[in-house]
Amino acid sequence: MKRASLRILLLSVAIPLSLSSAEPSAFGAGDLSSDNPYGLTSDEKILLETKKKLRKVDLSTKTHASQLDSLRERIDGLQDIVETLGRRAHNNKVMLQKMQDAQKNSSESEGEYQKRLSDIVQADSQKIQLLEKNLIEVSKLVDEIHENYVSKEEFNNLVEEVNNFKKLVSQELKGHSTSSKKKISSAALYNEAKKNFDRKYYTKALQQYTELIQRKYKPAYSHYMIGEIYYKRRNYGKAITYYKKSSQLYSKASYMPSLMLHTAYAMKYTGDKKHSRAFAQALIQKYPSSKEAKEAKKLLH
Repeated sequence: MKRASLRILLLSVAIPLSLSSAEPSAFGAGDLSSDNPYGLTSDEKILLETKKKLRKVDLSTKTHASQLDSLRERIDGLQDIVETLGRRAHNNKVMLQKMQDAQKNSSESEGEYQKRLSDIVQADSQKIQLLEKNLIEVSKLVDEIHENYVSKEEFNNLVEEVNNFKKLVSQELKGHSTSSKKKISSAALYNEAKKNFDRKYYTKALQQYTELIQRKYKPAYSHYMIGEIYYKRRNYGKAITYYKKSSQLYSKASYMPSLMLHTAYAMKYTGDKKHSRAFAQALIQKYPSSKEAKEAKKLLH
């Protein structure tokens, strides 16, 4: 009955576990596809910087392409203006000839003729000024594009270099990972992880216990130790998750009193006082003479 009661209590951990769902993944280190990658090796940092440079080049190329499209549109507009001015000049020439012919055969005064001629010249001058202004702006844009433009060949070369670099880094990391696994046995890795934990090198110990779980070497204890690391770091939601998995894998482990006590405290710190007291009571009943049971009594007051 006590064993069944313990299992029921462990299953009830599912309620506070929802608090840990918003925590970031503990195994997301080195993920270069993440918006904010972390835990990168020196090679991965170089690769990330190279990817950032490639994005900047790609953005610059798109910007220049947009500027070129704008330039083409403006040149087309200038061509229209030039053609219009050409037609207007021709028409003006014809009109002036007609006016001169008309003056000879009409009573139009010289003043009126000069005024009409002045209006035509002024209109043409305004058109010419507009054309000169547009030519200056287009010239500046062309100079800017020539200064910053990355050719398609240069862009493709950069992409090829980045891809080759990625392959080299991937092979290097893969080879390093494979060689590392061959150099150390699971038993030696287990002892090394415990030493790092005792030295409070929690990041390194976390990686090693995770590796032991992947190797399926003492997975119950490794889950418990990862729970202890998160407990030390005050990440109580994740600590409870690993404690629960450890107890599911091996409920008769010698470290169960400590696991139950830390689970009770973790629940208390996450605000789940009801289940915290329940775990404390279960610990006192199952291991009444343990030092953890004496500590658990403090949670009942």
